[in-house]
Amino acid sequence: MKPIPIPRRNFLRSISALAALGLNPSQALTQNTEQRKPNIIFILADDLGWAELGCYGNTFNETPHLDRLARNGIRFDCAYAAAPVCSPYRASLMTGQYPARVGITDYLRPNDPKHLDEDLVTLPETFHNAGYKTGIIGKWHLTGYKNHGAHESSPDKHGFDEVIISENRGISSGSYFFPYHFNREITKKIPGKEHLVDRSNLEALDFIERHQEEPFFLYLSHYAVHTKLDGKPELVQKYQNKPGAGKDHKAKHNNPHLAAQLECIDQGVGDIVHKLRDLQLLDDTIIVFTSDNGGEDRVTTNHPLRAGKSTLYEGGVREPLIVHWPGNIKAGNVCQTPVCSIDFYPTLCDLAKTSIPKQHPLDGVSFSTLLKEPNNNFPERNLYWYYPLEKPHFLGGRSAGSIRSQNWKLIEFYDTNEIELYDLNKDIGEQHNLAKQNPNKSKELLKQLRTWRDKNISRHKVDQLKKAG
Repeated sequence: MKPIPIPRRNFLRSISALAALGLNPSQALTQNTEQRKPNIIFILADDLGWAELGCYGNTFNETPHLDRLARNGIRFDCAYAAAPVCSPYRASLMTGQYPARVGITDYLRPNDPKHLDEDLVTLPETFHNAGYKTGIIGKWHLTGYKNHGAHESSPDKHGFDEVIISENRGISSGSYFFPYHFNREITKKIPGKEHLVDRSNLEALDFIERHQEEPFFLYLSHYAVHTKLDGKPELVQKYQNKPGAGKDHKAKHNNPHLAAQLECIDQGVGDIVHKLRDLQLLDDTIIVFTSDNGGEDRVTTNHPLRAGKSTLYEGGVREPLIVHWPGNIKAGNVCQTPVCSIDFYPTLCDLAKTSIPKQHPLDGVSFSTLLKEPNNNFPERNLYWYYPLEKPHFLGGRSAGSIRSQNWKLIEFYDTNEIELYDLNKDIGEQHNLAKQNPNKSKELLKQLRTWRDKNISRHKVDQLKKAG
């Protein structure tokens, strides 16, 4: 007989019901537990630099819940975004493919004709097809918007059952207190002066509560800490009173508004863990926390990494990454193996034993073995970036491509044809360009980078022609 689902909060009542049906309660409960697939909560911060969390060495910001998540799970020190800006990162997360293959290589403007191709089988679509309830709370940014005259490809067209407080207008310049300019249809839920991070956290708790009896995939996609930074006044004051604090939302070092917003994100993580524990779901839930690209170095410092958002230096693409799954990940591990946002799709499917559609090619690989053995001999591979720009990004980023191969990193600037080469094992801050000292290594990596680039651009063009035909 097929096992009967067991509501966790009605545990004793369920046992009585099973006994009344003439079933062995312990056997049925065991079957049900074994059958349940793990929940997945993917928490994404926006523009959060690698060095902002306490567990990554920050001594100004306060992130106790994320630090505890890292202590009880695994922290990755070499986790990369597949792009230094928002939309291409999110495309890589949703598809497991490089942005060059997807065809989204820069952030999408509100009236942009581009959008995530609806023919692609996304990560949430794969989980939806496997019986998961899927939901997105917050930022999407993989389409232009109907309100700006563009074709709008909203999250519900990509596998999400529930779309909650996501934007339907341009999202620039921040909008952190109700009413929210990026979606004027959102109604207020929190008494007083509602802050967007608090609202996002509340929606996450409600989603977990609603779907506690079934496996779920929740994408909690925060709009914070994207500029214009605007924290809750009482928390901003708290950080302004700390020694060494910056003065306002434009402070480059120890920014009190960034710290205030990050504390709200951190508190939400703590509330989610508490909710899961109350519902006896914590051991059944994989929690991932990371960021979409580096911090804006006009409002923060990504030290010891160089530069920040919009650049292919480490400060633009190296991200914090914490993965937590009690009983399945040994607590307190730190992994130095490079992983990338293209890897989340195969990794999460691997952990959940969910099949990946054969017609959907992946550029990423599963790093699930690293979660238990971070020093495992993970297969060596190169990581690549393709970031073409018509003009420099307003934050200073330039049109470029990049490759990381073992400890070596090469950047090719398309605007000047300059080459830079760094040994990241010895120079994480990318201060010493070794291209002239190592011409053979530069030539080797440049050839590999260009071969990869041309192949992926060709793949995208072929896919588009097939679709048009």
